[in-house]
Amino acid sequence: MNSSGLSARIVAITSGKGGVGKTFVAANLAAALVKRGRRVLVLDADLGLANLDIVLNLNPKATLHDALTGQCAIKDIVLAAPGGFWVMPAASGLIEYSRLTSDVQGELRRIIDELSGQYDYLILDTGAGISDLVLFVASLAKEVLIVATPEPASIADAYATIKILALMQQRTSLNLVFNQARNAADGRKLTEQLQQVVDRFVNTQTATAVRLVHLGHIPGDPAVGSAARKRQLLFVQAPDSPASKAVAELAEALDAPAKVSHCAPQ
Repeated sequence: MNSSGLSARIVAITSGKGGVGKTFVAANLAAALVKRGRRVLVLDADLGLANLDIVLNLNPKATLHDALTGQCAIKDIVLAAPGGFWVMPAASGLIEYSRLTSDVQGELRRIIDELSGQYDYLILDTGAGISDLVLFVASLAKEVLIVATPEPASIADAYATIKILALMQQRTSLNLVFNQARNAADGRKLTEQLQQVVDRFVNTQTATAVRLVHLGHIPGDPAVGSAARKRQLLFVQAPDSPASKAVAELAEALDAPAKVSHCAPQ
């Protein structure tokens, strides 16, 4: 069981668009939470295009696919990762997960339920976009964190994700992190602008207004690219870099949600 004897906080990290740093945020946020004394597992839930093991330079002998098909026990798949957290890797290039069957849904739910009693946080690193698989994985989490960049295409896709999660899953609160934002003020301004669009086009269709929570920003930082090329965790390789410090602030905000500021509907 985790230190509190309760179920883990399950957080889905997702994005409307690929290439915005979603897996980078998932892995480094996990390491930052470990530094805060939390027991953390990251589950690679991108069943078709998994890459968490590559990012962390791991060589898994078994993956989530083996648990879903009953070929391996969960304990034989979970790996220790740099940064002190744990990982359940997934396989890449498996076409059977392009369609989400009820069997896969049931097994994935069972696996997450089993893991939930062993950690303080379960971080679900979803695929990008709004496929059935991505939305199902998000539905298994109590909290959703959407990663975006300041580029217009990324913001538009983040809005599409927000809209679908609000209308299909009745989400009333969603966390936002802007990667590669110039500074905290820019990240907060982008969240406020998205909130205004949500107020105008989404909250008119929901029973309860959707609030966007500005969890924080991660600045552009050469250390990020350097760590990625070396397949090393930024939070371990360059703990004093601006991006690492920003991730530490994200972990603090997530770990103390009452302190997070909201962009309240107008």
